[in-house]
Amino acid sequence: MYKLLKTEGNARRAEFVTNRGTVQTPAFMNVATAAAIKGGVSAEDLKILGCQVMLSNTYHLHIRPGDETVKKCGGLHKFTTWDGPILTDSGGFQVFSLASLRQIKEEGVTFASHVDGRRIFMGPEESMQIQSNLGSTIAMAFDECVENPAEYSYAKASCERTTRWLERCKAKMQELNSLETTVNPEQMLFGINQGCTYADLRVEHMKRIRELDLDGYAIGGLAVGEPAEVMYDIIENVTPHMPDNKIRYLMGVGTPANILNAVERGVDLFDCVMPSRNARHGHLFTSKGIININNQKYELDMSPIDENCGCPVCQRYSKAYIRHLLKSGEMLSQRLLVMHNLWFYNHLMEDIRNALDNGNFAQFKKEKEEIYSTRI
Repeated sequence: MYKLLKTEGNARRAEFVTNRGTVQTPAFMNVATAAAIKGGVSAEDLKILGCQVMLSNTYHLHIRPGDETVKKCGGLHKFTTWDGPILTDSGGFQVFSLASLRQIKEEGVTFASHVDGRRIFMGPEESMQIQSNLGSTIAMAFDECVENPAEYSYAKASCERTTRWLERCKAKMQELNSLETTVNPEQMLFGINQGCTYADLRVEHMKRIRELDLDGYAIGGLAVGEPAEVMYDIIENVTPHMPDNKIRYLMGVGTPANILNAVERGVDLFDCVMPSRNARHGHLFTSKGIININNQKYELDMSPIDENCGCPVCQRYSKAYIRHLLKSGEMLSQRLLVMHNLWFYNHLMEDIRNALDNGNFAQFKKEKEEIYSTRI
């Protein structure tokens, strides 16, 4: 259930109630692809870092260890010990981006596993079954992810197929949630808006899928190489046609500046591998801008990554030590770097929520957008 608390322009401050707890929005989901954050960060750590929602990947967990295995272990919550909400993506993006030799039909997609090459079929019903086995709080509908740019005619046909698949997802989830053996009989379903960068297709598709009265709606297929202004324009076109009483999720986004701009346009929920992936290479977000800890100027710098940061890493360790760990290939570097960036993202969202609560989000965005995009 989505409870809108207040607005500032198009920006929304709300609560999203699930059977695994209430999410304060706008919120950022921490990406645990194979049911773990890369970099040695545990479920216990996520609590300390201010994470509200963990996101795991349907495709990867289907490949390894197998969704049936996760179900036998009691579902993702018991398996990982994370007790907050978990969102699982549908596997669609990975099927279209990772898998080779894929063949798309109305029934679904046949593809080769990127791990061992075995042939796998996944369609709406299979994706829903896998996510039901995983027992996530929120399941994403299985959609077709089209490469940008795409021909208008193909993008239109793809939207129509995604709508038909969404109807099948909804029917299958209702069936699965009624079974006594289901891990989470209160599993929610989010639909995904597609249409590439064609505003008219986006709007038409959004109008169609909102009729299905789902638990939430996502904007997919953006942040895949198009200019930021194009992405913002699509969001501006789509959000007025998204239900006011349902949560809005922008998939795979993004930089702090992207998040600030999307919140301004009415988005509630985000996810991205950027904070953890960049961290593992030494690229860190701070209150003064982005730093590269690999730089030699930090070799003797005994100050924390960010003197204004409250994360466990900045409270204890110096840039010099963390740089040494990274240069030496020590595993601890990955853990410390990822923890810092995830703290930054989760507390950026907290700052956004506080600004909305206080009615000064526009000023906050104006002050922070350029700073958070600056490379020091």
